[in-house]
Amino acid sequence: MKTNLTKAECSSNLKNVIDALYVLNGKWKLPIVLSLVNSPKRFNELIKDVEGISPKILAQELKHLEQNELVVRKVFATTPVSIVYEASEYSESLKDVLRTLSDWGAGHRKKILGR
Repeated sequence: MKTNLTKAECSSNLKNVIDALYVLNGKWKLPIVLSLVNSPKRFNELIKDVEGISPKILAQELKHLEQNELVVRKVFATTPVSIVYEASEYSESLKDVLRTLSDWGAGHRKKILGR
């Protein structure tokens, strides 16, 4: 079902999408959040879970996700210090986005491979 949006609605939607993509841009942020929604992890566990990401990029992405309150970094005063990353409560707001994106990706893969 197509609905015609006003110019103002289109402009507002465009701004919202740009804001969302600013936070979630790149190929690693959503996989990191999805991994942490599954369970809290240490840095090296994330490296193994998110295949193909380099330690440098993972560190950058985790910092950005922390700044945007999607990931919580917990430091434990053990010897040596233990750091665990976990999805924040706010990351739950991405649940529908992740589900829709996953469904679309599965359908797209089927469409492209089923030619």
